[in-house]
Amino acid sequence: MPMKGIKGFALALAMLLLGSVIPLGLAESNNNTGSYTGVAMDNSTREMVIAGQLIDQLQRLSKFAEDKIEPIKDKLPENSTILTHYELAEDYKEKAVSEYEAGDYYNSILDSLTAMHHYKVALSALNEAKEKVQDVRERIKMEIERMTEYFRFVEKTIRLAGNQGIDVSNLTALYNETRDAYKVVLDDLKAGDYEKAKADYEVAKEKKALLDEELRKVREELAYANAEEIVKDFLIKGEKGMEIAQKAIEVGEQNGYNVTELQERLDAFSEVYSHVKALADEGKWEDALTVMKDNRETIVEFHNAVEFVLRKVRERELDEKLKDVRAFLREMNDRIQKDAKALRELKSRGVDTTRAEVQLKVAAQELRIGVELLKAKKPLQAKAHFAIALDMLHKVDEFILAHS
Repeated sequence: MPMKGIKGFALALAMLLLGSVIPLGLAESNNNTGSYTGVAMDNSTREMVIAGQLIDQLQRLSKFAEDKIEPIKDKLPENSTILTHYELAEDYKEKAVSEYEAGDYYNSILDSLTAMHHYKVALSALNEAKEKVQDVRERIKMEIERMTEYFRFVEKTIRLAGNQGIDVSNLTALYNETRDAYKVVLDDLKAGDYEKAKADYEVAKEKKALLDEELRKVREELAYANAEEIVKDFLIKGEKGMEIAQKAIEVGEQNGYNVTELQERLDAFSEVYSHVKALADEGKWEDALTVMKDNRETIVEFHNAVEFVLRKVRERELDEKLKDVRAFLREMNDRIQKDAKALRELKSRGVDTTRAEVQLKVAAQELRIGVELLKAKKPLQAKAHFAIALDMLHKVDEFILAHS
């Protein structure tokens, strides 16, 4: 392509890209070509006008990028996309300005466009990095919030084990170290120092891994110290679970369902149950607990299967009840009030009702949410919350029955 054609193409390209390569908010500028309207301009005059406009836009874009990148420049790795393109943009900007001042408008246009391209890449990379940092920051923050409940569990274990004469010195020391480590991470996030927060978070996770292991040891020791109570609770719940599973199998067979898997899990659990009960009948509580520990997977799988059966039963129960919503809501409110009264009576007798009280509060809250969703004409979402409320009330009722 002859030189004249190349220059014409560059000018056309400049005109096309002038509004598109610049971020929103930076593309607005005074129309310096207003005085030329209706005047035929030769190529040199047109180059000067376009070059001037580009230099004006470039200076503004440079200042915008400088405000965003310079404050974090020292924290970026040398080979970062942001830094690489920012430095290239700065170099091309200086070159474009020098060329404009020297009257080399054609090359100034090309270098201005090149500088704008590198600024755009650097700023896009910066935005992506900020979004990624924000995602990780939120993940870390959520993890720290979840740790609050974990720390309460550790504190409770320390109290229970300590009261029973178990050595909790190592557990207490690791608990304090881990809690302090997570507090450092939270302070880093509050201070806006993401890089330090990320490094301190790794340290905190290492501390937690050590705490987890020590907690497991103490919990196991605590379990054996309370073997009789744990085994007895297992036998009561296990007997009830087997009754539910057997009834579900009978109903399933009557309706032509495939109950093979549930039957297999019931058979496997029954074998473990019989072994544990035989040892318990002989007063060998620790041996019985060891059998439970060795067959933990079988026990968990069975109770998961029973919970699935109960969930399906409750779903059908809920479907029936929701045929008359008003009656369902009256019944639920009555149950919540009666259960609250029953829990107060149990608490006055010295029974620890904390967990049941929480479950009752959840039931009341879920019921309220469900009602609001019904008002908003969202029955499916409402049903999901009603299901949770009903499930919580069943658990509270079981607790009350077990301690009455």
